Amino acid sequence: MGIIRNHFIGAAMLAVATAMPFAAQPAMAQDLKVEPGTFKLAISPWLGYGMWYVAQEKGFFKANGLEDVQLINFVEDKDMGAAIAAGQVDGDNESIQQLLAKVQAGIPLKGILLLDASTKADAILVNADIKTVADLKGKQVAFERGSTSDLLLNYVLQKNGMTIDDVNVLPMPAASAGTAIISGTVPAAVTYEPYISAAVSADKNIKVLAEAGEAPGLISDVLAVPDEILKTKPGQVQAMLKSWDQALEYYRAHVEEGRAIIAKGVGATPADLTTAFDGVSYYSVSESQAALNGVFKSETYPGIVKAAQAAKLVDKDIAYETAIDSAVAHSK
Repeated sequence: MGIIRNHFIGAAMLAVATAMPFAAQPAMAQDLKVEPGTFKLAISPWLGYGMWYVAQEKGFFKANGLEDVQLINFVEDKDMGAAIAAGQVDGDNESIQQLLAKVQAGIPLKGILLLDASTKADAILVNADIKTVADLKGKQVAFERGSTSDLLLNYVLQKNGMTIDDVNVLPMPAASAGTAIISGTVPAAVTYEPYISAAVSADKNIKVLAEAGEAPGLISDVLAVPDEILKTKPGQVQAMLKSWDQALEYYRAHVEEGRAIIAKGVGATPADLTTAFDGVSYYSVSESQAALNGVFKSETYPGIVKAAQAAKLVDKDIAYETAIDSAVAHSK
């Protein structure tokens, strides 16, 4: 995976911004007793999950009554999926399309918190000959199949009355797609940071045609927790949500220090991640709840499912309530 998020979701899984204003009080009705024992959280080296590193570094887990929180690193999505399916971890961090694939595969878990969303960190890049989405018709587009680039492209095409069949697909990794448009090999490419900034800086004729922020939460990550854990460890889950909120509050007040903590956690330096940080928004619990019960539910999620089907990341419609539980933060 490396320091920049691996947006890929493979067939194996199918088988088994600008900062938002901080809401000081999380949307939780009352404190629950925190169950004893360890909470094992699956994580991968992506800065979108960074508040967990801040929470660990600043002692927020213990401050909220958690005896021990283990951040367990995974490099491959398929390994994380196997761990959550086998009950080896109590929760994981993953993209929306990864959650959909797990739910389709029959793994009983729910997304309970929007963690982060790409605003400018994922984009469709084009050369000077392409002015509108309609101009992509018949053109070669380089992107990584089965990735968030795939999701973004399908979403934008559908939004403009087109389908993936209207373009000439050239599959390649995100880094290669960025290089391909710089070299002039293709007129359009879908990629993510830092490859977006590299391409735009390399050639003034390369422009951003569309980016993830067009639909709030289109390319986003969630904290996903198995149904069994939601039933047996509700206090631990609530304490994890509180810890995320406190970490985010600290981060927003100490951005430079927070980015340093997160960069260390993912094995990078803050300078390596500047453009990625700038292209991502974090959600507080309150902001997540507002989205999960509002625009994300009514507009973004249906678009994600349709785009995921078009990209063959999932093969059927998945009801919102099957994948998302927006009420957990209101635990009684």
